[in-house]
Amino acid sequence: MTSKKINLSKILPVFLTFIVMGFVDIVGVSTGYVQKDFDLSDTMAQFLPFMVFIWFFVFSIPVGVLQDKIGKKRMMNIGLVITLVGLLIPFVYYSFASALVAFIGIGIGNTIIQVAANPLLQEVVSKKKLSSSLSLAQFVKAITSLLGPILATYAAITYGDWKWVFIVYALVTLVSALWLSGTGIEENIKSETPASFRSCMQLLTNKFVLAMVIGIFLIVGADVGMNSNIQGFLMKLHGFSLEKASYGISIYFTALMISRFVGAILLQFLKPVFFLVTTTVLALAGILLIWFSTSGLMAQTGIFIVGLGAGNLFPLVFSIAINGMPKRANEISGLLVMAIVGGAVIPPIMGALSSSSGVTGSLLVLALCFVYMLVVPLFKNRDEVAGQ
Repeated sequence: MTSKKINLSKILPVFLTFIVMGFVDIVGVSTGYVQKDFDLSDTMAQFLPFMVFIWFFVFSIPVGVLQDKIGKKRMMNIGLVITLVGLLIPFVYYSFASALVAFIGIGIGNTIIQVAANPLLQEVVSKKKLSSSLSLAQFVKAITSLLGPILATYAAITYGDWKWVFIVYALVTLVSALWLSGTGIEENIKSETPASFRSCMQLLTNKFVLAMVIGIFLIVGADVGMNSNIQGFLMKLHGFSLEKASYGISIYFTALMISRFVGAILLQFLKPVFFLVTTTVLALAGILLIWFSTSGLMAQTGIFIVGLGAGNLFPLVFSIAINGMPKRANEISGLLVMAIVGGAVIPPIMGALSSSSGVTGSLLVLALCFVYMLVVPLFKNRDEVAGQ
């Protein structure tokens, strides 16, 4: 199918799954509260995002292969149900162990949702609109990421329990599952040959695909590392309280939301590679501003600039990869979502460096992640398979 009419009755329930996808970002503000509640070290606290994102490495390829057999919509609904169960655990019983179990469930559910969401969106929008649609979907996701820290902090101050945010998220997840189940979506984009673990791994021998996978690994690692360390940056650099520093996360996600909304418009006119490079440079400028900040306001401004720059990197790389090989979208989606394990790897590295060398070490890790994104376009330009 070369073109698709805009059908909001099909697009909207798919976009709602991106809101549920954003629930995983609650791990950022949760890290600060769980660390405080159980008196954890920086290194131990960063194992909370680790327990969320490690499952992207374990399950992404198997989910991509299974999705090729049972369909994207059915796979999505499985992910929504698992996410719902994970969200209910910390409200029912709260301990450090139950928090870890809850985020394991959220991580597994989110893995499935992310493998299914982008190819499913591909079924309801045209190829030409995929880059801008993914940025718009990520904008929708950023709304959730923005509201999470605000809801958690509001619940903590007003009701004395930040975990009420999980009930709100659980209700939205339930609505999403029911709405998607009742929506008819034709899945017309099929693999030329059945996907397998071997066929997925063979794609990594393609330099273009490998570059995209590494790019996603570092983008997500930097995003989760930024998200889960903003409180620490503001508290350690400028003496903010935990509650005040938590609003710094909302500043970051406000910038992400603005970036993705503007990106969805600009990508109608600008080439993805040009946009990738310019926004990466902006993110690096924000890191430097935080690094050399002399006041809390200056650091918060840097956090905002990083969000503006980083907001479109994930959808840009994802859309470039999928558009390059659309008939292998399930396999590529599995590989790219597997690379989200960067969110489990980068934050503990940042936590260890923060414990040993302070904020400077963790900011250096973020800077190096963004520097790699300036190299990614070189692989795209050389690769014939991408066809761009």
